Amino acid sequence: MLVLAAAPIGQPKDASPRLREVLAAADVIAAEDTRRLRRLASDLEIAIGGRVVSYYDANESARAAELLEALREGRTVVVITDAGMPGVSDPGYRLTRLAVEAGLPVTALPGPSAVTTALVVSGLPSDRFCFEGFPPRKPGERARRLATLADEERTMVFFEAPHRLQATLEAMAEAFGAERPAAVCRELTKTYEEVRRGGLGELAEWAAGEVRGEITLVVAGRTAQDAPGIEELVEEVARREGAGVPRKQAIVEVAKSAGVPKRDLYNAVHTTPPS
Repeated sequence: MLVLAAAPIGQPKDASPRLREVLAAADVIAAEDTRRLRRLASDLEIAIGGRVVSYYDANESARAAELLEALREGRTVVVITDAGMPGVSDPGYRLTRLAVEAGLPVTALPGPSAVTTALVVSGLPSDRFCFEGFPPRKPGERARRLATLADEERTMVFFEAPHRLQATLEAMAEAFGAERPAAVCRELTKTYEEVRRGGLGELAEWAAGEVRGEITLVVAGRTAQDAPGIEELVEEVARREGAGVPRKQAIVEVAKSAGVPKRDLYNAVHTTPPS
């Protein structure tokens, strides 16, 4: 059986009794960082009797075939990452997919997750949410990705590196609006845990200082109050025209992005006097 084991995201005491049992009894443990696994085992005061192998981004594809063979032989294989649930922006998906396709049993050992922990402490709506992982590193790609999320109504959860946090918050303020509510959750469950709440513009200014640690970013979804008025859409069409986009194409693009009928925007564009 393949066991996807959630690891504590900060406090070893958050480990469940089941995690202790599974780590002690597993035939093979595939760890994102074998040193951190050994440290966790020491903190939990358990002895690992099975074979420990590294399983991280660079060797995930090659190692998956070896682990799949161990599963075929009837071994219990545990996948554990540095923190949180395997497969969630961490190694685990490829092996899970192979095991499922081979008809081999797969189970998960539930436990800590930075995604849901940040969501519930953010103070933002948690009834509907989506996880977007790490935003693209390159500014152009990041802007394009965020533009596709501008109309997302669910609360969004992202991971981000501390040295890219300010640039990402600035890009989000541009894409979603500087007043869009958000929360920067830093070092969750650890000694220096901090949750900073505010508008994206305000948070971008705060992030200009030195920010350290593991970052999970929670951003509110779009509400009816966030929807642009027809005047703003007409202005956006004019801006795109000024950048060389044909008017008809600009109307189609803006109407689609805003979720309004093309005919309504067409009429507004042609009845609004030039400014």
